[in-house]
Amino acid sequence: MMCARCRPAPGRLRAAREDRRQRSLLHDTRHDTFAWTSAPSLENSLKPSSPRLSRRTFSIAAASAVLSACASTGSKPDTVTPTPSTASVPPTPTIKPERPLRIGLALGGGAARGFAHIGVIKALEARNIRIDLVCGTSAGSVVGALYASGLNGFALNKLALTMDEASISDWAMPFRTRGFLQGVALQNYLNKTLDNRPIEKMAKPLGVVATDLKTGQPILFQRGNTGIAVRASSSVPSVFEPVKIGGHEYVDGGLVSPVPASFARKMGADFVIAVDISARPETALTESSFDVLMQTFTIMGQTIKAYELDKYADVVIRPNLNAMSGTDFNQRNAAILAGEEAAARIAPELLRKLAAARATA
Repeated sequence: MMCARCRPAPGRLRAAREDRRQRSLLHDTRHDTFAWTSAPSLENSLKPSSPRLSRRTFSIAAASAVLSACASTGSKPDTVTPTPSTASVPPTPTIKPERPLRIGLALGGGAARGFAHIGVIKALEARNIRIDLVCGTSAGSVVGALYASGLNGFALNKLALTMDEASISDWAMPFRTRGFLQGVALQNYLNKTLDNRPIEKMAKPLGVVATDLKTGQPILFQRGNTGIAVRASSSVPSVFEPVKIGGHEYVDGGLVSPVPASFARKMGADFVIAVDISARPETALTESSFDVLMQTFTIMGQTIKAYELDKYADVVIRPNLNAMSGTDFNQRNAAILAGEEAAARIAPELLRKLAAARATA
């Protein structure tokens, strides 16, 4: 035991104890601070976090979830529209617009027999067969021009029955040897009836076929003075004087195209109805010089006509006109009736071929 002299005083003892306690607290505080700011070791990172830290983390996570839920319920979700894949969509087929079948009417030559064309037109209209374009030779160009102007079959019938033959005849002077008739009267008659309407102004497309006297080549008039073109197409050599147009002389188109089916095709017809009014050589009447001349043309044109009709015509209508002369204008009514009867006979075949052509157009 210490003696009373060596024993510290009670006050000093308490002061020493207090100093040691303060030093101990300071050491513990420094140690804890170093432990929190130093990077944790792998061993410490695998230890579970303290209960106080886990509860704090859980509280923060819960608050975040609540705030996220509130934000989600308060806003409308974005709608995502899927983009269709172009590979899965088949290509749209190209649909070709339908074009109506264009029906052409080719009217052949035959002088007074040409009245039969009117009967054919009446029969076609009675069966609702609409003609889109007209092409004519000689007498066929006369009827064709009147029809293309907009006159229907009944109007043509009335006009034919009231027409005066003298109004289309103009005899040439005796010293003129290129033709007995000038043809100017026919030209004037047509222009007056058509109100001087040119070919390109017709209600239906019109083609008029004539023959170039110098070259022998056919010419298709689709523009210009209608009366002059028809006069040229109807100028039978030696009967009518040649017609001069633009430095060329023209005569009857029947010399090179008796029934102009090929020219109807050239004008754009998809289906051609041809009307052949020429008499068969073995049955034709040859009572006058004009009949002999017309018979000569018929014989010469047989091969041309047969080829043209076989290649370009879909249907050929042949009125029975064997008992009629090419100069007999008094039988015009009989010719019209013959045209109606011929068209009526072939109507079933015509309608059947038209239906087939429309189905494949």
